[in-house]
Amino acid sequence: MLSPSYVVEDLLRRHAPQVLGALVRRYGHFDAAEDAVQEALLAAARQWPEAGTPENPRGWLIRVAARRLTDALRAERARRLREEAEAALLPRDAFTAPPPDAPRAPAEDDTLTLLYLCCHPDLSPPSQVALTLRAVGGLTTAEIARAYLVPEATLAQRISRAKRQLRGVGFQRPEGWRERLPAVLQVLYLIFNEGYTATSGAELRRADLAVEAIRLTRAVHALLPDDSEVGGLLALMLLTDARRAARTDAAGELVRLDEQDRTRWDRAAVAEGIALVERVLPRGPVGPYQLQAAIAALHDEAERAEDTDWPQILALYDLLVRIAPAGEPMAALGRAVAVAMVHGPEAGLAEADELTDALGGHHRLAAVRAHLLELAGDTDAARAAYQEAATGTLSRPEQRYLRIRAARLTPGPDGS
Repeated sequence: MLSPSYVVEDLLRRHAPQVLGALVRRYGHFDAAEDAVQEALLAAARQWPEAGTPENPRGWLIRVAARRLTDALRAERARRLREEAEAALLPRDAFTAPPPDAPRAPAEDDTLTLLYLCCHPDLSPPSQVALTLRAVGGLTTAEIARAYLVPEATLAQRISRAKRQLRGVGFQRPEGWRERLPAVLQVLYLIFNEGYTATSGAELRRADLAVEAIRLTRAVHALLPDDSEVGGLLALMLLTDARRAARTDAAGELVRLDEQDRTRWDRAAVAEGIALVERVLPRGPVGPYQLQAAIAALHDEAERAEDTDWPQILALYDLLVRIAPAGEPMAALGRAVAVAMVHGPEAGLAEADELTDALGGHHRLAAVRAHLLELAGDTDAARAAYQEAATGTLSRPEQRYLRIRAARLTPGPDGS
């Protein structure tokens, strides 16, 4: 049975973006509203486990946050002349916006609008990620700082700076919002990738980030169920995350995809992901997330590694590299592996070597080359490539895995 504190935490994270959206829509000033919502969430986290969850949790949070915000606004007004305060504190549409606790149709859900605000093009990608996790995901500054292995003070400054940059930005979907939807999806994709395979530190994955990315992408998909790329991204996350239990062995060491125990994969997540792929692919036009999801589906459908439909995967990669944004060579690196599995490791190595200018020094290129060199039987070169890859990653689990692979190729005392 779930503990009251766990239930409350889940409830607060689901309501946080709605509460923040309601306050920003009514009062403006994202930074002050976000601070007020955080205070309301803290108050709920203290009171609800003991006193019980109110009948209308969202309304309770809005009332408490609105009181905190109006107190802050009154204090600000007291320090300024009335005319200056009115100009600074009220958005242009303050007198036409609905009250924060007014009933609204599901189509007017604030989650997507809030995501657009957090992913504003004036913010740097790290600031977009941090602000999205804080304002939409409901994670605390300390949780985000731990996930990204940065000091809490540094992360707090990053969020504060981002909120200052958003002062005066209206709370509405931007003009040409569909053209900016890819930026929102890219931020969610970055959050998931960091959660699924941490770029640094002692842990292979950061579960909170992966779970949060899937939750937020589900929310966007619920708002835009007919958008093929949103559905494709959700499918990609589900099909990838379905393998998490098999990614490490009993000792906690990384296990390569073709060596994983596939009985440990989450078949419910696989089925949901495949159903999404089958639903979004025929709609067109085809985008990068749909293609990556289709590739993941082919991997997950194979009962054994040797059953993988590599020719079909290669065909999908051929299309993916043609439509992938310029400057993103990882799709071409994945294609090199597919070429190797269809046409032999030497052909794959030739493809990988062409990526030296784009990916030279990146540990993933060295790791792919090591794997293909090993398949080709060039153990000395493979060992050197594994060692190169190990020195290029900041993830300690990946370092151990790559060094173990190198050690397996080291000749014994008798030269065997």
